[in-house]
Amino acid sequence: MINFLKKSLKKTTDAIKIVSPKKKEKISRDELEDILLEADVTYETVEEILLYLPAGDNVKREDLKRVLLSYFLEIDKKEIKNEKPFVELVLGVNGAGKTTTIAKLANLYKKEGKKVILGASDTFRAAAVEQLKRWAEKLDIPIVATKQGHDPSAVAYDTIKSAVAKGYDNVLIDTAGRLHNQTNLSNEIKKIVRICNKAKEGAPHRKILILDGTQGNSAINQAKAFKEIVGIDAIIITKLDGTAKGGALFSIASELKLPILYIGTGEKEDDLVTFDAATFVDSLLDAFLKVEDHG
Repeated sequence: MINFLKKSLKKTTDAIKIVSPKKKEKISRDELEDILLEADVTYETVEEILLYLPAGDNVKREDLKRVLLSYFLEIDKKEIKNEKPFVELVLGVNGAGKTTTIAKLANLYKKEGKKVILGASDTFRAAAVEQLKRWAEKLDIPIVATKQGHDPSAVAYDTIKSAVAKGYDNVLIDTAGRLHNQTNLSNEIKKIVRICNKAKEGAPHRKILILDGTQGNSAINQAKAFKEIVGIDAIIITKLDGTAKGGALFSIASELKLPILYIGTGEKEDDLVTFDAATFVDSLLDAFLKVEDHG
């Protein structure tokens, strides 16, 4: 996992090395500010980080690590209730990697020995349905799908009912990803949530938002809009390996107060790693600070 996370942050750490080519024992506040801004940490978050550091011109690794980790430690992962089937609604704008991420999650659950079923509720785009069908076939996982333009809520309902009847463990439902500020999309998502609850009380049990890592901090407004529409329980970040904006995760965690579950590290079904805050922070710090020797 450590290698996967480091690999996905390579572009970010390469950008940091341009600002600070040589690893140091300590770093000045000014240089740290330049590094954080280069990694796409928002200016407000950078100011906050500097404020929480101990007084003095030079910053030590252990102090910086403690402050950076605090952005993730305050966020509790919502306890997963022992529901069967456990229903997850996957949200996000088009192009964020939603459908591929659903396939990766399905693959992960299947490897854990769970029975999984997919629901293709992005009926707005025929391509989205076809893509999910191809993944279902490849992973040998059942799918409930219909024609383009069909009621997405009906697909969600049928998927959950099928899972209940056949004793499935996990349900993953795709949703349309048109622009987050469109009223019709907002109403559609709210309806899907309502209908999920009719199919099984308490469903969906978790609403996951997929955010495109290449968008950096501009993804925050997108996430806020989805959070406002239906509430979001957790985040998965995709395409982090394709961007130098890895530092945006601090601002995303700070602004949204939501747990980051996984990081997408590629296009294959296994390219999904559990997000570990300590590994993430250490991977960034390794680019410009030496590990302190306490011996």
